[in-house]
Amino acid sequence: MANTMSARDAVSASLAECYITLDGNTYNFMQAINLEATIEKTKSEVPILGKTGKGNKSTGWTGSGSATFHYNTSLFRELLYNYKETGQDMYFDIKVTNEDPTSSVGKQTVFLKGCNMNGGVLAKFDADAEYLDEEMEFTFEDFEIQTKFTNLPGM
Repeated sequence: MANTMSARDAVSASLAECYITLDGNTYNFMQAINLEATIEKTKSEVPILGKTGKGNKSTGWTGSGSATFHYNTSLFRELLYNYKETGQDMYFDIKVTNEDPTSSVGKQTVFLKGCNMNGGVLAKFDADAEYLDEEMEFTFEDFEIQTKFTNLPGM
């Protein structure tokens, strides 16, 4: 009999915590709707004598992400305004923990370091919407996996 994953081990999409640390202050980013951070490896093609094709060697990486959150904080607009006024760019850290008590995989915590906004919404309204949200694109310079999910039985 093949091992299969139990449905209860799918991690709930909304059972997460997100904290932002900016200038020594930590904020519970409860207005987040979603966040995704990814890395893209930089690769170089490597010519190899005796082969007709080239190999690929990883030479680095870049980190980027996006988040959608309720339009009910001025925190990020203040960062953009400060940059406009002073030229001083602000970096922040984001810590995301996924933990579903029903799942046997436990929790995972990822810490994104040196996050920097690509831009942002300054003002917004929508007379036809149920609520306002906004999106933010960002980059990050480093990351840690502070807590890892436990492997499922049979994996």
